[in-house]
Amino acid sequence: MRPALAAATLAGILLALAGCGGAGGMAPVSRSAAAGKPAGAGATVAEVAATSASTPAALPPPSTPPPIPRPAIHSWPIPYGSLRKHEMAAYSLRHYGEDTYVLSHPKVIVEHYTETGTAREAFNTFAPDVPDSEFHELPNTCAHFLVEPDGRIDQLVPLGLRCRHTTGLNWTAIGIEHAGYSDQAILADAAQIGASLRLTRWLRCRYAIAIGNVIGHNESLSSPYHHDLVPAFRHQTHSDWNHADMRRYRSLLARLPCR
Repeated sequence: MRPALAAATLAGILLALAGCGGAGGMAPVSRSAAAGKPAGAGATVAEVAATSASTPAALPPPSTPPPIPRPAIHSWPIPYGSLRKHEMAAYSLRHYGEDTYVLSHPKVIVEHYTETGTAREAFNTFAPDVPDSEFHELPNTCAHFLVEPDGRIDQLVPLGLRCRHTTGLNWTAIGIEHAGYSDQAILADAAQIGASLRLTRWLRCRYAIAIGNVIGHNESLSSPYHHDLVPAFRHQTHSDWNHADMRRYRSLLARLPCR
């Protein structure tokens, strides 16, 4: 190959490499080009190499971590029609000063157990829209999810709707019920606790909820999000999922990070 041709060929390769780092695949314009001299035309190999070396290489876009897999969730909706929505909005206005039944940007996940032997019994408790047995208010109590002893996850209520499951937190909390009679029994059931952790992980990662805001019902009064406008409800809580058992639950959950 003749020296002049070799120099031109090398210049072309260097220009092509430099162009890989420029916008739209174009090589940066040199001062000589700005003065009316086409870039690369008559330029020495040294000039082209210097231009290439001064051009920063384009960085690849940051990789996005894969989304947390959604566990298998079976739809088993309780009736939640316009009347129940109206009642939930009225309840929210009384207790939180918000005239809405919509749950948006949840900040807390609350773990419960049903005190029933079967999921069907729990469903039958939540489904009818009657005053609840404890406070005699409407709408009836409910939770968004129900985890069965065999690991089946049922969704009872869409995530965009509020449920009455934890006094003082219903305005911002997702409720997860577990069919059973005690925290300890649920923690000892590999299928049920495994499904519960997968569901809670998916929810907390989806809504960027801190592990510290995954709580048991018994911990509700210590939540920074807890508030209620009705004085009689400000100190009300339940015994399910106490602090000691929730520390264990959160320890297990911490092994399932969002990335």
